[in-house]
Amino acid sequence: MILYKHNEEVLSVEYTKNFGFRHKAGIILPVSSLPSKYGIGSFGREAHGFIDFLDATGQKCWQVLPLNPTSYGDSPYQSPASSAGNPYFVDLEILKEKGLLTKKELDAQRYNSERVDYGRLFNTRYGVLRQAYARFRPDAAYKTFVKKNAFWLENYALFMALKVHYGHRQWTAWATEHRDYRKALLHKADFEPEMGFWRWVQFEFATQWKAVREHAKKCGITIIGDMPIYVAHDSVDVWAAPEQFLLDESCHPTVVAGCPPDGFSPDGQLWGNPIYNWALMEKQNFSWWLERIGAAFQKYDILRIDHFRGFAGYYHVPYGDATARNGKWDSAPGLALFRTIRAAYPRAKIIAEDLGFITEDVRELLTDTGFPGMKMLHFAFYDPDSENLPRMYESRNCVVYSASHDSDCSYTWQKNLRGAARLRFNLECPRNQEQHRVYDLIEFAFRSKANLAMVPMQDYLLLSNAEGRMNEPATATGNWAWRLKPGYNREKLRNQILALTVRTKRNK
Repeated sequence: MILYKHNEEVLSVEYTKNFGFRHKAGIILPVSSLPSKYGIGSFGREAHGFIDFLDATGQKCWQVLPLNPTSYGDSPYQSPASSAGNPYFVDLEILKEKGLLTKKELDAQRYNSERVDYGRLFNTRYGVLRQAYARFRPDAAYKTFVKKNAFWLENYALFMALKVHYGHRQWTAWATEHRDYRKALLHKADFEPEMGFWRWVQFEFATQWKAVREHAKKCGITIIGDMPIYVAHDSVDVWAAPEQFLLDESCHPTVVAGCPPDGFSPDGQLWGNPIYNWALMEKQNFSWWLERIGAAFQKYDILRIDHFRGFAGYYHVPYGDATARNGKWDSAPGLALFRTIRAAYPRAKIIAEDLGFITEDVRELLTDTGFPGMKMLHFAFYDPDSENLPRMYESRNCVVYSASHDSDCSYTWQKNLRGAARLRFNLECPRNQEQHRVYDLIEFAFRSKANLAMVPMQDYLLLSNAEGRMNEPATATGNWAWRLKPGYNREKLRNQILALTVRTKRNK
């Protein structure tokens, strides 16, 4: 067994593999999808109520999507700030309880929408948050938060103040004295009043989220967060540290991230994120990444790193190309990065999203890090001995998913299975006449040897794509808007989930 030593403490790889538990189950539900009277989920009573639901159903993990702010396109994977929290998740009722909002101001924000309307939120939510901020008086807790998080908070507050100043245009369109980060620092005092608002929003976000996490901890619920591998070009991350990315003299990317063409996408996927300057990052002992990881573990207990294969080899496309067809593969210093992260954060619990085009170098990186990878049951029935089939799992050091935020809802997926895949599904996945085939799929995951089994809430509710699809990759609109209906917490549903969890012994 390999041992790592840090600050006189010796930890085993086995500890990091098992997260301190074995054979547990959890539910995937974005915070944005929680019910609320104000257009989007938040950190208020519904978040605490969902933790109680998890506890009542024998679940031990709650996986959320990235909690970062969203921007154009509404994707939490294209955030203007990788270390900041989404202001929309600040609960307005809690602000009223603190005396920062009046009942009239709160009632004016009521908006019972079936889907998240991000445009409406952008035009209305910041106004009411500013009303609350006007009544806020800094205290010791606030001052401690600002000091502790200055390494990312000050840049974020200045970036957002400049965003407001320039009508939310991209930072590359700002005047030279603000487009250049070092020059902008010289003008910081001019924007101090506006910066105060953005500091407070992050303080309130962190305070409310801390209360949610404390409730989860009391119930024995572990929070799994999600970290995108890349950051958006129009972000504080790139503006404040352009040398960390492959940019030209005008600060535009020379190449951008994407995925090569495949059977599902003949043109590939063009994500548009700038590519890291890996050579410089390695020379600097990955200090940029250590700060980002540190900020993430202030929010989560376990971190799922998206697109893990990009740390071994990444696909990049010339900037300005209309499709991803002309991209190329290049290598990244993934092992050196994760060794550095492990030395700095020996207790870090990380899940590697190792789906997609997986090559031998990716498998080696996964083995060398010891991180658990992902198994997706939607991929399991297209090959006779797919590595996603539970009987093919080589060890328990993995996380099995019935589906993900990027996939079909399992109800629609199983309904559309045809040919050999349908036959293989019927053969491999045992049928229980007393439950729906989607629940058979979930039980198939639960009975596997995987350390952890995760299920989207949509699967438990037997929702179709039309009712519950969260994201359809390679489509620019209509995503990230699904919301859970307020009446979900029914005794019948709780009993169904608990019974399945108990009989597969994932509730202990």
